[in-house]
Amino acid sequence: MQRFVNQVAVISGASSGIGQACALRFAQEGAHVACLDIDEQANAETAVQCRACGPEALALRCNVADKETVAAAVTAVMEKWGRIDVLVTAAGITASTPLSEVTLDSWNRLLAVNLTGVFLCNQAVAPIMLAQQSGSIINLSSMAGKTSWPATAAYSASKSGVIGLTRSVAMELAPYGVTVNAVCPGHVLTPMMQRVAEKAGPRDGMTAEAWLQMRAQDCPQKRMAEPWEIAGIVAFLASNDARYITGQAIEADGGMVMS
Repeated sequence: MQRFVNQVAVISGASSGIGQACALRFAQEGAHVACLDIDEQANAETAVQCRACGPEALALRCNVADKETVAAAVTAVMEKWGRIDVLVTAAGITASTPLSEVTLDSWNRLLAVNLTGVFLCNQAVAPIMLAQQSGSIINLSSMAGKTSWPATAAYSASKSGVIGLTRSVAMELAPYGVTVNAVCPGHVLTPMMQRVAEKAGPRDGMTAEAWLQMRAQDCPQKRMAEPWEIAGIVAFLASNDARYITGQAIEADGGMVMS
């Protein structure tokens, strides 16, 4: 499919995991892609892969928790292409720390990236889409925003916040033809999930691999998702087929909540 030919997609967190999968998916479907990430080397490699699909791609260093760097990245995109059709906020960090051990610094850092970062990206792009009278914003939340697990206080709080933010932005932008939705993945086999397993496994008396296998049992499908599966949902929400869907928090959890 080539649903996004000559459109411009901005992807935060594009250096790996779901963000990288989304960047590649939009490039494969014809969009020019702006890859935003704080990891410059890995982000540049994602942009190279996007260019190999045919469209143009930019690699822009961006700390989503910093308003100035977000604004600079959006300015660079507008100078290059003059429009933004899709925003995907996939940048995020996590922590697996018991409540009593969560420091205020770690709490603030996680919320700064996972929630304030989404807010800043939405805020920077919204006026552009309002002027265009078109566009789609897809914010990456998590099933941790709807349910939770032990030792995820800050992460769950941030992802719940993303859902609330998404609904509010959707209400503001709906009259102008802009859709805003959140995607709430369950367990996805990403480098971030691997890092969680390396910390949580030993804490729970098992290897990282055994911990990942245990977590895979949380849903009826008895497996973790691959990043490309989440990217497919994101692409759908950005497509014309989803123009009447806005303000939603779409569960992509292998049936986790159902079970």
